[in-house]
Amino acid sequence: MQYNIILAGVGGQGILTIAKVISTAAIRRGWTVKQAEVHGMSQRGGAVYSHIRVSDREIHSDLIPNGECDLIIAMEPLESLRYVGSLREDGQIVANTTPLVNMTNYPNVEELLDRICACSGNVLVDAERLARTAGSVLAGNSVLLGAASTLLEFDSAELENVLAEILIRKGDRVVEANRRAFRLGRSAANAYAECLRRGARPA
Repeated sequence: MQYNIILAGVGGQGILTIAKVISTAAIRRGWTVKQAEVHGMSQRGGAVYSHIRVSDREIHSDLIPNGECDLIIAMEPLESLRYVGSLREDGQIVANTTPLVNMTNYPNVEELLDRICACSGNVLVDAERLARTAGSVLAGNSVLLGAASTLLEFDSAELENVLAEILIRKGDRVVEANRRAFRLGRSAANAYAECLRRGARPA
C-alpha cells in the first residue's frame, strides 16, 4: 500500500494541522510517513503546501512525483488547480469552494470550480459556511479533513481523535467546535458523492 497526498492552501488556513493529523494517524498504524512542506507568509496570503506519503513499506523520497498523487486536499480552489498535473489518472480532489481572494486578477470562481469538477474524482464543500455552523470560523480545515476522511484509508474516528488531541491545548470549546466541523465536512462529502451518483451535476 502506498498513498500520496498533496495539501494546498494559503498561509493561515490550517493546512499544516491537517498534515499533522494524517501523519500522526498513519504513524499510529505503524505505517511509514514522509512529509515535505513549503510555508508561505500568512499576512500576504502566501502559498502553503505539503506532500504526505504514506506506505506500509519503505519510502525513498518525501516528494511526490508528477502523476503519482492520489489525492489533493485544497483549502482554496485556485490553489487546488496548481497541482492537478501531479494527480494520477484516477486521482481525486477535495476542495473548499470559498476563495481567498489575495490578488487583483483572481479568476472567476465558477470557472475555477468547473475546472475542478472536470477532474475524474472531486468533492466540493463550502468549508467556511460549515465551520460557522460548527461554531468556529477557524475550523474550515477540520471541515475539509472530515470531507477527505471519506476517501482516506482510516476510520473517521482515528482522524477525529487525533485532531482533538492536537487541539486540546486550545481548550474544550475549540475541540468540540472542530469535532463538529469534522463531522459536518464528512456528512457534506457523503451527500455530495450521493448526489453525483444519482446523476446530479456538480454545480
